Amino acid sequence: MSTLRMAAVAAEFSRDLEEDFTRVEQLIKEARDRDVRLLALPEACLGGYLLSLDDAAVLDEGPPALTLDGPEIRRLAAMAGEMTVVAGYCEAAGNARYNSVVCVTGDGVLGNHRKVHQPLSEDVSYASGDRFRAFDTPVGRIGMMICYDKAFPESARALALDGAEIGVCVSAWPGARTNAAADLEEDRWKRRFDLFDRSRALENQIVWLSANQAGTFGSLRFVGSAKVVDPGGDVLADTGVRAGTAVAELDVGQALQTARRSMGHLRDRRPDTYTYAGAVTT
Repeated sequence: MSTLRMAAVAAEFSRDLEEDFTRVEQLIKEARDRDVRLLALPEACLGGYLLSLDDAAVLDEGPPALTLDGPEIRRLAAMAGEMTVVAGYCEAAGNARYNSVVCVTGDGVLGNHRKVHQPLSEDVSYASGDRFRAFDTPVGRIGMMICYDKAFPESARALALDGAEIGVCVSAWPGARTNAAADLEEDRWKRRFDLFDRSRALENQIVWLSANQAGTFGSLRFVGSAKVVDPGGDVLADTGVRAGTAVAELDVGQALQTARRSMGHLRDRRPDTYTYAGAVTT
């Protein structure tokens, strides 16, 4: 049996990149002390998220835009060392800015994903990505997505069909903007966040790590709720709405084999029947 200790973080980040790197370094150190080999940090943990999703008057110039091959991502990789670390950032590519997530080890970049699905007015600040692809890492084959991406079953399914054993979704998922619950534990957007995490794991029978921002930023109040979910949709560890790190240990290969032994959701698909308006989904 070969088990993997993995962790997902709920934490607060800011526009101050140095402050964010200090927090990231501490989170990596704490994870390393707990023998974590795969660590998921939130969306926009390097430079902070947007101040608002629907009020242009609240927006600033946005987070600092970093290049995938630039010094900041190299710095993150150096901090990761022997660990596999996933972290969200604002990516500069040509004349465009993307809401991106990168996966690194001390050897460098293993994978990068640009957020495809953009909620509310996020497209004012970012261009959209155009693909979902899994990639190999020292801890297994991983597929990444960002926040609203997980509201679309096709996102996780595309990654699972590309061989992803572990889905990592990093988020800056806030509480409800209207009729907000005083207690975040009762917030309807938190409930949706949790349902998406468990559903995406269960329907694809993969391990699922969900990292999220915590605290507040601008007009947004984040729901935290970082978690690790097994291929049966059961939550193995959860931070609740507070900042913290959800840690769980699992034999990923055995867990996938067990979940898929009788009813294999990927194996038993019938793509030829999934038609709409004359199109066929694959």
